[in-house]
Amino acid sequence: MPHHINIDDYDYPLPEDRIARYPLPQRDASKQLIYRQGEVTEQVFDQLPELLPAGSLLVFNNTRVIHARLRFVLPTGRPLEILCLEPLSPLDYQQNLSSQKAVEWKCMVGGNRKWKTGEISQQINTPQGEVTLTARRGDWLDGPFRISFSWDAPQLSFGELLVAGGIIPLPPYLNRDSEAADQDRYQTIYAQPEGSVAAPTAGLHFTEAVFQALDKKGVHRSFVTLHVGAGTFKPVTTDSLGEHDMHRESIFVERALVQALADTLAAGAPIIPVGTTSMRTLESLYWLGVRLVKGNTIDDGFVVGQWEPYQLSADELPTAGAAIMALLAFLQNSQTDLLEGYTQLLIAPGYPNRLVSGLITNFHQPRSTLLLLVASLIGDDWKKVYDYAIAHDFRFLSYGDSSLLWRRG
Repeated sequence: MPHHINIDDYDYPLPEDRIARYPLPQRDASKQLIYRQGEVTEQVFDQLPELLPAGSLLVFNNTRVIHARLRFVLPTGRPLEILCLEPLSPLDYQQNLSSQKAVEWKCMVGGNRKWKTGEISQQINTPQGEVTLTARRGDWLDGPFRISFSWDAPQLSFGELLVAGGIIPLPPYLNRDSEAADQDRYQTIYAQPEGSVAAPTAGLHFTEAVFQALDKKGVHRSFVTLHVGAGTFKPVTTDSLGEHDMHRESIFVERALVQALADTLAAGAPIIPVGTTSMRTLESLYWLGVRLVKGNTIDDGFVVGQWEPYQLSADELPTAGAAIMALLAFLQNSQTDLLEGYTQLLIAPGYPNRLVSGLITNFHQPRSTLLLLVASLIGDDWKKVYDYAIAHDFRFLSYGDSSLLWRRG
């Protein structure tokens, strides 16, 4: 059980000059560290297809980052910033962002003590002219606030207003404002459904040329959607992991992905998530399959809990193939092509990885749940990997370099 993990054991010195403030000019020109069974090497990212066996399945998170940061000015002249985290009404991302009526979001409010009562507004220049966007602060939600947004242009959707007046929310550790180039470079080339406040950064290195080389090699690819929340940057501030409250994120999985997983497992080929969000989604699917194998049901409102995987012993668990086939049968019997829900899954050392053979990911912050996820896959060799990266001038965090980590054991 990882409850007693001391987060001090997952700390390392990260020099400020190793944090990549900007991306490289060419996406696939970044360095890539390769870890396999204790050995560490490196190459350039565009050589990735040479490292993957034919028949492998890469799983990408295709979420798109929204312009979630809104800047207002209070009547006193003081600035105030609102960061949209997740929709509350309508609850569905697509319905909310396409709504032409008032919407509600869970939001972080920077300088909220300055905003006492009432509404605040800002003028947004849109292709249809100037629009007044109004925000009203509602209940405190144990950190974030419920914020109601309304506007005086019913022909425009809330999503269109965010594009026109919002700002791409770069990670706080970059210590800079969003620039014009970030609108393109802080999105993957395959981003589609809007909803994230942070990019699934492991995918930022992929280009059409890399995709073509993967196709030629016979490497398959499929997509999931996990809308990345601000909680991905939340450090573990408690002494032991058992006291940490893992953030919850929305996931959307199409039947085609579940079928691709079943086919790949049946062929005995590797399944490799691109990024920690893809890995959390895949492993969450396994635990949904476990529920079905054990005779339980799942519905549209399912949630995979933070500690759920650690409550069963290994001899009680079905194989990955059995769990995924149960999930595929559920979708077929339900005559649905889309599985929607939430995951709060915390993957840490001691977690029994069930589906993945490896992971493509960037280099993560010290004392983070993302670093714990890496350690779940390669054990204490995470220190060897990160020591090598520091010693060999790798660039860290969102705009940094990549790694291909093969599962240990």
